[in-house]
Amino acid sequence: MLASEHQESRHQAFARLAREEYDLLVIGGGITGLGVALDAATRGLKTALVERQDFSSGTSSKSSKLIHGGVRYLQQGEIGLVYEALRERQRLRQNAPHLVQVLPFMIPILKRDGVVSRKIARALGTALWMYDLTGGWRIGRFHRRLKADKAFAHLPTMDRPRLGSAYLYFDAMADDSRICVALARTAIDNGAEIVNYTRVEKILHDADNKARGVRVKPFDADAFEIRAKVVVNATGVWSDEVMATDMGKNPDSIRPAKGVHLTVPWKLVQNDIAIVIPVPGDKRSLFLIPWISNHDGTFQYTYIGTTDTDFNGPIDDPQCSGADIDYVLRALNAAVTTKVTRDDVTAVWSGLRPLVKSVSGEKLSARTADLSRRHKVATSESGVISIAGGKLTTYRKMAEDTVDLASQRLGFMTKCKTKRHLLIGASSGKSSRAPEPNNTALHLHARFGDETDRIMGLIDQDPTLGEPLIHGLPYLRAEAIFAVQNEMALTLDDVLSRRTRARIINRRASVAASQQVAELIAPHLGWNRAEVDRQVREFHDSCAAEDQAAVAG
Repeated sequence: MLASEHQESRHQAFARLAREEYDLLVIGGGITGLGVALDAATRGLKTALVERQDFSSGTSSKSSKLIHGGVRYLQQGEIGLVYEALRERQRLRQNAPHLVQVLPFMIPILKRDGVVSRKIARALGTALWMYDLTGGWRIGRFHRRLKADKAFAHLPTMDRPRLGSAYLYFDAMADDSRICVALARTAIDNGAEIVNYTRVEKILHDADNKARGVRVKPFDADAFEIRAKVVVNATGVWSDEVMATDMGKNPDSIRPAKGVHLTVPWKLVQNDIAIVIPVPGDKRSLFLIPWISNHDGTFQYTYIGTTDTDFNGPIDDPQCSGADIDYVLRALNAAVTTKVTRDDVTAVWSGLRPLVKSVSGEKLSARTADLSRRHKVATSESGVISIAGGKLTTYRKMAEDTVDLASQRLGFMTKCKTKRHLLIGASSGKSSRAPEPNNTALHLHARFGDETDRIMGLIDQDPTLGEPLIHGLPYLRAEAIFAVQNEMALTLDDVLSRRTRARIINRRASVAASQQVAELIAPHLGWNRAEVDRQVREFHDSCAAEDQAAVAG
């Protein structure tokens, strides 16, 4: 797609948004809002969605990337939540099999100073049986106990004498941003009108003070109004800010909890599966997740997280502090013998969970780690429907509950159709060019499914697009072109942070390659030299701010 065609397509979308009246208008292009848009569109509702920045640019690109029920929620008595999440895990595996991978998890049982001692190992075994029976069995495997030598083979950097045995159970993981992009494009294919970089300035009301649309300002067009019968607020930690524009006051319903992750070279950890590790002096544990696999069974990186702490700072930019990094490294170095330092960290990312105060039923002094991950659908006096809380795995059920309520308001009652609705790239589960046993083919299929042919078609036209986008990472130059042509990427950061995950894998390498990447996508976005330089400068400044926050904290 040429730059002129790209811009024309976007401005045609603005024209339709300004001209039509919609049954449902969603504010927020994270996993929840996009799930709502897809659910509504597949039910036949005339649907629109606006996102003020990029899709998944907030919490939905900064999760732990786990599609799971959450064993620890059983310990909190949240059996219903675990059952729901495990059921949704299976649905997502069926609807996007190319994006979701089964992942074994190991919980080491240490002879001393462990998160799981021999004393409580039996209780953990009971909990894992409950996990299996609650819905874990749907993945096709049950948990089991490992002897020490077998457990050590999965994490050979552990202190072997401390290791008594381990439990192995099974969950799944997925690239959160790719799920969001798939949801957006699938919703568009079902008739939804969806645009990013379009900020809501005001919620509009009729003579009876009922919400009937919004006034928006795209970054590349004049402000205009969108009319809608029902407005849905799906903005996560920004939910209270949006409702303040509707109610005239902040409802103070969201309690943000910060989650931080670090990425380090895999050779320093050498885990071939996910590992649960304790945090010294705390009752929490963290995950070690191997990332970017090689064909020989090794990996390039491991990421560690997540923290779970109250956050009172600016929600637009929750930086990872030096204290956050030290907290995670302390847990890592207590579990492995390689002594990883700050200098070894290749990237960090930090996001905010939109925990709902009234759902948890806990006092404000309770730890955020102990608060419920249930979601809540609420309606304001003006009729704005807000959906908040929940977790990545349960986004589809959150959307279903939201659209159920909206449908009642519209008098348009239809059944939810997303339980078995395939996401784009999953129509056959695989490309017609079956993946060959090499890293590139497997990498493309895991990201694009049966759209892999389209990436290969770009490379057939221009073989240079088959070259690496960033040295040392698996992404191809063709993927950046596809992102701006087909996945609504509009900035350099969109490509490096979300359409690929280069920035949160290796920030230094991403900065080093940023000029070349900007020049590659510039013709497709209509950028001149000044705009290329501006995009690179803004990306560098954003990455530098992460470095400064880590030093300052």
